[in-house]
Amino acid sequence: MYVYPPAAVRFLADLARAHGVLVIFDEIATGLWRTGTAWAAGRVGVVPDIFCVGKALTGGYMTLAATLTTAEVAARVDASPASAMMHGPTFMANPLACAVACASLDLLARQDNADRIARIQAALAAGLAPATGLESVREVRTLGAVGVVELDRPVDVRAVTRAALEAGVWVRPFRNLVYTMPPFVCTANDLATITTGIVSAVKQVHG
Repeated sequence: MYVYPPAAVRFLADLARAHGVLVIFDEIATGLWRTGTAWAAGRVGVVPDIFCVGKALTGGYMTLAATLTTAEVAARVDASPASAMMHGPTFMANPLACAVACASLDLLARQDNADRIARIQAALAAGLAPATGLESVREVRTLGAVGVVELDRPVDVRAVTRAALEAGVWVRPFRNLVYTMPPFVCTANDLATITTGIVSAVKQVHG
């Protein structure tokens, strides 16, 4: 939920490699344009050794994730006694989930994602801005199609969820965060409803 400067990520990646440590990027939530670029890795200019993807891989319609590696890491896995990563879920490489992923990726490939995510980010930033004036709010952060309202106290999850539902919005707060990762197909009206509902719920419950 924190956004680090690209230079900081590059420094940590260089430090890891200087000590022979693999660089692993978890892009399950951040990948496929969620943060405004196709991959957060592209934003920071680092090619990881292991790359984890999921969630938007199927557009959220089915559960599917993938672990990508460099040729060197893959060769080491192949050289292991099992010659594979033996995590072995029953439906690994489920053909239906893979077909859904292909369809989702095809849809993304046909869109001007950079422009669409930029518009979502602008709407989230504008819509959540009023939360900065609330006494309980420590910070409001937006990056791509992610909006976060950070409180100075633990969120009353049940109360905030109920208040947001009454405003027509489903949120899943945790710790001291109320956040949204809206679908890329959201309209301007949808985004206004989401942001207004979040600000209203936080104000109603925490002031």
